[in-house]
Amino acid sequence: MYLAMTQTPNDVDLPRPKIEFPCDYSIRIVGDAADDFVEAVSDVVERHAPGFDRASVKLSDSRNGRFQSLRVMVHATGEAQLDALFQDLKATGRVHMVL
Repeated sequence: MYLAMTQTPNDVDLPRPKIEFPCDYSIRIVGDAADDFVEAVSDVVERHAPGFDRASVKLSDSRNGRFQSLRVMVHATGEAQLDALFQDLKATGRVHMVL
């Protein structure tokens, strides 16, 4: 079962709910707005979640248009897959948060 830690405003680690794999897993990805942001993020997600449907990506722009938020659904097979996906998304230098 997947048990990750999340930071709270007080920098206290709290356990996340346990996840039973395999499962469909929703991920929110926030980064700087750009014409190719969806494509760049989708390329990374596809490497870690074969069968990922690019057409299912939901895009939201921030109020001022500076940031974009993507909601993607992947078929998660385990903790290692999700950890690698999160690390690769952050390694792009374009992603500010993965939730």
